[in-house]
Amino acid sequence: MHRDMNVKDMGVALITGGASGIGFAAATQLGQLGYTIVVLGSSTQSGERAAVQLRELGIDATGEGADFSDSQAVIRLRERLGPMAQPQVLVCSAGVMSEKMSKTLRTTPAEWDRVLGINLMGVVNAISEFAPPMVAARSGRVIALSACLGRFTGPGTSGGLAPYRVSKAALNALIRNFAAETGWGNRGVLVDAVCPNHCRTPMGGPDAPRSAEEGAQTITWLAESDLQSREKLIGPVDFPLTGLLWEDRGIVPW
Repeated sequence: MHRDMNVKDMGVALITGGASGIGFAAATQLGQLGYTIVVLGSSTQSGERAAVQLRELGIDATGEGADFSDSQAVIRLRERLGPMAQPQVLVCSAGVMSEKMSKTLRTTPAEWDRVLGINLMGVVNAISEFAPPMVAARSGRVIALSACLGRFTGPGTSGGLAPYRVSKAALNALIRNFAAETGWGNRGVLVDAVCPNHCRTPMGGPDAPRSAEEGAQTITWLAESDLQSREKLIGPVDFPLTGLLWEDRGIVPW
């Protein structure tokens, strides 16, 4: 743990699941913009290995880790991080896929607990421990990696992979609700979800059509954008431009 790091002017970007895949790509992109990166893996070892790679690119980075499904482990992590636990950007990208044949009536309680514990409660725990300083400062971005399989329209209604689909639908609801609780961006904190599409990651496999870097681009854009810049891109709308599901800088119906 590098507690003597000098936090850059952009502030801290804290990224769960940042040791690989889309999370690591987002860490790289945000680090290149000037954020101090805290990479959080499933273990301190995996987080620090990723941080070493980032530092080799000239990025100010440190690594840590925790089981985010365990609320007490996340509390201890926050305490270890000290001042670094007050991010300007919180990216929740840690996630797991459910077993291939995990339909509603073919899934064990242990599998429900595993997938919901990481994909939903992991985000709840991250927000609970790292978002309060943003709310107090009236400044920050919370971005959760969701999936179009969690939508109530289109591919989200095809059945199968029940724990995964349900966990992402619940995550979407969490993001929407937290955005409402933080005033739809009017209090300085923007809260959003991202559908990265099928990317070449440890979860998505080597034959996916998109790179992890492409999947992370909307995360990076959301971290940098405010309500005004979003309206400039999207055009005038009659609803707040936060608390939404985004794909390639566009709004996807829930």
